[in-house]
Amino acid sequence: QVQVVESGGGLVQAGGSLSPSCVASGRIKSINDMEWYRQAPGKQRDFITAITRGLNTNYADSVKGRFTISRDNAKNTVYLQMNSLKPEDTAVYYCKTRMWARGTDGFRDYWGQGTQVTVSS
Repeated sequence: QVQVVESGGGLVQAGGSLSPSCVASGRIKSINDMEWYRQAPGKQRDFITAITRGLNTNYADSVKGRFTISRDNAKNTVYLQMNSLKPEDTAVYYCKTRMWARGTDGFRDYWGQGTQVTVSS
């Protein structure tokens, strides 16, 4: 069994910074891409950034230049440095990892439970 857990959300004023993280744990054979999504109230869940095992990254235009994704493969952890936060960044932030759990037959996507980020104006 594997688990994905986000932490590090919170309340911050506009222009501030937060740095949530996400840890994958359990019977893991391998991890490929690690990604962050967010979902604002009443809206769909949107992709914001991803990082491959080889540390290649890509970003949604809405966060490019303000957010930075990184990962520590030894710790099965992905980080999201969020700077210059805006009220419109308010959402629940979810981590998705593409993992091969031991005892299964291949890679599949695993989601965390989300962490709330609230940016006040």
